[in-house]
Amino acid sequence: MAKNIEDARDSIFKKSNDPKGRPKIRGYDFESGLDFDRFLESYRFTGFQASNLGKAVDIIRRMRKEKDITVFLGYSSNMVSSGLREVIAYLVRNRMVDVLVTTAGGIEEDIIKTKNPFLLGEFDAPGAELRKRGINRTGNIFVPNDRYIEFEKLMNKFLKKILERQINENKVFSTSEFIHELGREVEDENSIYYWASRHGIPVLCPAITDGSIGDMIYFFKKDNPEFKIDVTSDIVRINDLAINASKTGIILLGSGIMKHHICNANMFREGADYAVYINSNLEFDGSDSGAKPEEAKSWGKISADANTVKVYGDATIIFPLIVAGAFLK
Repeated sequence: MAKNIEDARDSIFKKSNDPKGRPKIRGYDFESGLDFDRFLESYRFTGFQASNLGKAVDIIRRMRKEKDITVFLGYSSNMVSSGLREVIAYLVRNRMVDVLVTTAGGIEEDIIKTKNPFLLGEFDAPGAELRKRGINRTGNIFVPNDRYIEFEKLMNKFLKKILERQINENKVFSTSEFIHELGREVEDENSIYYWASRHGIPVLCPAITDGSIGDMIYFFKKDNPEFKIDVTSDIVRINDLAINASKTGIILLGSGIMKHHICNANMFREGADYAVYINSNLEFDGSDSGAKPEEAKSWGKISADANTVKVYGDATIIFPLIVAGAFLK
């Protein structure tokens, strides 16, 4: 019996050898008041996703110190539905990113907001009742239908202008050229595409018809079957941007087609040198959306020795903190 007890005690209190050089886990000391820089720095030593957030800040700081690097920023449409629209516009206005990749919603919702804002609602608002009131819901954000009515007016004029140029110049616009011209129509300095067009920052949108823009194109093309958009030119453009870059960095907010589009382009150069993912998806089902940077390394989309991190969580909480820590310094 004594031997069994001793064996049990030895098993529970197994002797350990502390790994050398590991930082101590410690949270922020609010007794000393709030110093935002020290507060943000404390995330690195808090553990769990806070430490991954701290690592993301560190990686992007190092990315930004590179003298010749092309930074790809990808974001799903819900990022633009939210107040991250203004955060992304800040980065574009100040030329802190070089290439944008998003979805149709990531384009149109920015343009819609140049006319009328979206409204804060509730996640559990009854859908049938909202439908009766002509209100669309994205999470806890309300988008009244009149926003799309105004957008349709804008797009009808714009599509006519593009078709006239297509005919007069014998030119079929690529998707990125189409977005560039749309950004030139905007006069709102809070707009992402106002600044992207004025700074010549390319915006790639491989799923341009998957949203309200697609609805507008559907109606317009019914009356104007000769209207075209060239989607093939942009696969050449994004791949060339990656291939010809000295170094590349990836920042992804959310997931889906924009995530794969950026990573796949970087495969042509044997992978990106830096990568920061921010999303809440898991990879148990083999989805690209949930895949971690290590999977991208297996495809050569991220280089084998790249600095990478995936921060699990809501980008509306995480990304403003990263911008404050990595882009304001």
